[in-house]
Amino acid sequence: MAKVFIDGEAGTTGLGIAARLKVLPGIELISLDEAHRKDAGARFDAMVAADVTVLCLPDAAAREAVAMAPAAARILDASTAHRVAPGWVYGFPEILAGQGSKIAAARLVANPGCFATGAIALIRPLVTAELLPPEHNISINAVSGYTGGGKSMIAKHEQAGGPAFELYALGLQHKHVPEIMEYGGLTQRPIFVPSVGHYPQGMLVSVPLFLDQLPGGPASHEIAEALFEHYAGADKIHVHRGIFAGDLRADALAGSDEMEIFVCANGAQGHVLLVARLDNLGKGASGAAVQNLSLMLGLAP
Repeated sequence: MAKVFIDGEAGTTGLGIAARLKVLPGIELISLDEAHRKDAGARFDAMVAADVTVLCLPDAAAREAVAMAPAAARILDASTAHRVAPGWVYGFPEILAGQGSKIAAARLVANPGCFATGAIALIRPLVTAELLPPEHNISINAVSGYTGGGKSMIAKHEQAGGPAFELYALGLQHKHVPEIMEYGGLTQRPIFVPSVGHYPQGMLVSVPLFLDQLPGGPASHEIAEALFEHYAGADKIHVHRGIFAGDLRADALAGSDEMEIFVCANGAQGHVLLVARLDNLGKGASGAAVQNLSLMLGLAP
């Protein structure tokens, strides 16, 4: 039995990881009672006993946990703290060939952010295929269910008269931008506009493109085919082949650990819209963490 300790198990992401691990064969979950969850000695002992420790903590607390951890401890950090830090492997198995093997062998793995997962999934394959220059000006729009915003946002939306829709981070300094640039392969900082809808779980991330501004002016079907080929055989990411022209509900994948990718287009205008749909608590958080844990523990190919 592989032993996993979740430091911060009582939070939204921690609870989601624990629920998934309890039904996964070959996993023993190390839990601390309420009285010892913040006890440094008890947490250290749990890290020693665990094959992998998962950090579901605020950024500062995650850094402190890494500093106090046993020297050989294997850690999966679900916070923002180490996503672009040297020595950490980014936990997005599908984004590059061989990334899953790197995660499996790593001691330190950073779980991606929810918005970043959708944005990188759309952008990086096109950069790799040289259809999208790294220096291209990009805007990213996204809407998430309110459970991605932590306890205060959840409380605000679950009270009577909660907000229907909110734009936020309007200083254009959202914490996911550095990892979007790093793992999206971008050298030009994108404009990222996140928002929250009045529903619990689900996410849409979209990237609009002008085809005549891309090298060689590729057709929309070339963009769609590049994404389809990149994720061919991926277990958790499904690309809808061809051009999509329907409606997309943000919460359609609530409760799922998968992601869907769509390419919408107006050929006459030379406009393309890339869309990723996922659950902000699934492939965007807890589901991604369990996928990475499975690789680290040798439970997945």
